[in-house]
Formats: sequence, structure tokens, C-alpha cells
Amino acid sequence: MKNLLFTLLFVVLVWSACSIADDKHVELQWLGHSAFKITSLTKKIILIDPFLTNNPKTPAKLKQFPLYENVDVILVTHAHGDHLGDAVVLANKYKIPVYVPPGLGETLLSLGLLPANLLRRINKGGGVFPLGPEIEITMTHAEHSSEFKYLNPETQKTEIHVGGEPVGYIIRLENGFTLYHMGDTAIFGDMQFISNYYRPELILIPIGGNFVMDPEDAAFAVKEYLNPKYLIPMHYGTTPLLTGNVMEFKAALKGAASWVLDMVPGDVIKF
Repeated sequence: MKNLLFTLLFVVLVWSACSIADDKHVELQWLGHSAFKITSLTKKIILIDPFLTNNPKTPAKLKQFPLYENVDVILVTHAHGDHLGDAVVLANKYKIPVYVPPGLGETLLSLGLLPANLLRRINKGGGVFPLGPEIEITMTHAEHSSEFKYLNPETQKTEIHVGGEPVGYIIRLENGFTLYHMGDTAIFGDMQFISNYYRPELILIPIGGNFVMDPEDAAFAVKEYLNPKYLIPMHYGTTPLLTGNVMEFKAALKGAASWVLDMVPGDVIKF
């Protein structure tokens, strides 16, 4: 009976969050893997890790580039193709400013893939306000790698270039709602500092294993370091190596106060 009441309460709360009038909510859409689209209270649109065209989990209808022509800013957590994805094409096509790890920015500029006017300079630390004074974006640490693989069109050979350090992003929106996109990461102790300092209510957390935290790792990080109000699992099930799943994550989270919002690619949640 206790479990049933908790489930009913959760459903009511999520329904309430999704029923707020259009001009009073933050909208989050999962595009598959680690790709998300955020629409703020003032309809500013932030696109994170836009791995779309070659993403087997992105619904076909969401791979159409015109859907993203009104994006205000693109955030990229690191140089790997399943995160940088279509960022370069979208930025050039629709003149969208892009935030990337600094080393990756220099590489994209030197290879002529993005012009200087579309690359925004930022590093881990103080927040920036690209969408006005009420929306703050802060780059944080992530424990991963970030090589940029490039097919040279002249030689037709694959080259490896500097990709900068991997990062995550803290995004604070107009109403103070704060979310943390962790990027690709293993556990690291400063997760606790990030949580304590920025106090994100929602964390987008990788659980797939192999390249990132697996469900047990992610659950440990949540219980020991993070403890947000909401969790959205990501970066799982896209390839055979990403074997972690939401059921395992929920089981490992037993006893934690955080609520897992179990989405499928294409889903939209409103806060």
C-alpha cells in the first residue's frame, strides 16, 4: 500500500509539472543518447550534444534540421562524434553560436569547420549569459576523454586532433530552475562540490557503462554526492557496449530520495 501511494503521488506531481501553462514552464526534450533540447520560460532554446543524424535512438521525425533553425545556442560536452554530432552543420546552416571545450574550439577553427564568430570562448569556472541576464551557463568538470576524429577531405585519411577537456554544463534558467548535464563521465569526488555549490534540481546522468558510469556507479554518485530532486538517465542502450539500463539504475538507487523520470527519445517533460 505504501508503494502504491508513493507511485500515485509521483504520477500526480509529474502530471502537475507537465500541466503548467505554456508561458510558465521550462520544457526539456530528450532527443536520444545525450542530446537534449531545452526551451526556457522566455522561449530561448538551448541544444546540448546534438548527435541526431547518425543516432539510432533519435526518432526519424526529430532528425529534420529545420526543427532546429530557431535554436539560440548549442552546447557540446566533448569532441567525440556521438556528442559533437551535427553541431557544426547546424551552427553553420543557421548561424547558431556554439560553446565547446576550448581545445576543441581551436581545432574546429583551425580546420575551417567553424568561423570565429560562431565559436564562443568559455572554460570551466564562472558563468556566462549568452541569452540575457536571467539565464546562466557554467562549464564544469567531467572525467572522460575528448579526441576529435577528422576525415581529411584531401587525403581521405582519418586524423586525430586536440579536442580539449571533456566538460559538463550547469544551466540556471529564468525562474531559478537549475539543471546539470553531466556529459560523459566516470565518478569523481568534486561531483559533491558541484551539487553543493550549484544545487541543481535536475541532473541528466549517464548510466550506460563501458565509457561512462554504469548503473551502480551512477547510483553511488547520486546517493553519496549529488542528491538532486529529479534524475533523467541518458547515454545508455545506443550501442551494444552501453548495456546499463534504467531498471538496474532504479534498483541500485534504492533508498535514495531522488526521482527518476524515465523518458524515451522524443519525450518532453515540463518543469
